[in-house]
Amino acid sequence: MLLQTAAMAAGGQQYPAGALYVVGTPIGNLADITLRAIHVLSLVDSVACEDTRMTQRLMQHLGLSKRLISVHEHNENEAAQGVVAALQAGQRVAYVSDAGTPGVSDPGARLVRAVAAAGLRTLPIPGASAPVSIVSVAGDVVAQGFTFAGFLPTKAAARREALEALRRASAAVVLFESPHRVQDLARDLEALDPARLVTVGRELTKQFEEVATMPCAALPHWLEGGQRQKGEFALVWHAQGLDPDAADAAAIPLPVQEILTVLSDTLPVKEAARLLSEVTGLSRNRLYQAVLDLRQGDKAQESDALG
Repeated sequence: MLLQTAAMAAGGQQYPAGALYVVGTPIGNLADITLRAIHVLSLVDSVACEDTRMTQRLMQHLGLSKRLISVHEHNENEAAQGVVAALQAGQRVAYVSDAGTPGVSDPGARLVRAVAAAGLRTLPIPGASAPVSIVSVAGDVVAQGFTFAGFLPTKAAARREALEALRRASAAVVLFESPHRVQDLARDLEALDPARLVTVGRELTKQFEEVATMPCAALPHWLEGGQRQKGEFALVWHAQGLDPDAADAAAIPLPVQEILTVLSDTLPVKEAARLLSEVTGLSRNRLYQAVLDLRQGDKAQESDALG
């Protein structure tokens, strides 16, 4: 039934022979695959893939059986020649990475280049994408687009150098990180700009998915909670600058305002300002004044209600 539905939805388009189809696959939740992707995978003669075991599980889930060709980062140049030969023989070949869209911090770019160099067609079959997914829930109204940086260097000095080069961008910066290095990245972000906002997505689209936005100063502590250093991470390092809706240059970032509101209801003014200053790196005096402004606003509202 699924294959029939996919064929009805996507079968009207032309799918030329002798072409490579770059297919986006789920980044976590198998339901995120598109009907068009399912139809193409059912149509092709073979599927080139980053990991045959991962792709075999996906194909079994879809009720498909195809010849799988291993094309990963260590053999991509050599394996591409076999794919090109299949295309020259008039076959349709799909390429999938383990998750998401191939060629985006995943293998695939060299394969696409080899196919183009042979004068053959490559057609995109869009699907799930972790960078687009995390940007869509970051709420970064300051950013002028985003820069996809993916995985930064593993060595500490090289990673910090890369972050320094990215920190002045007017765009948001999308980063990927593995669970055993994410705390190192978090500490680097805290050291570079503690008050700057970061949105972190863990296990995107999976059952225990988490998405949170906070000042960089709070990220190392957040990662220590529960099982948060398990799973893959996508992060948006928000662009520098103020929310255009902010009233003035002293405006507190919105996520910090929300925390401040909670603290100001339960703690003395000085204590609320001190705690939040330690977490965010923002000026204690600036936060103290913000708590006072909040309380004065609350009193004004109460007065209006009584009047």
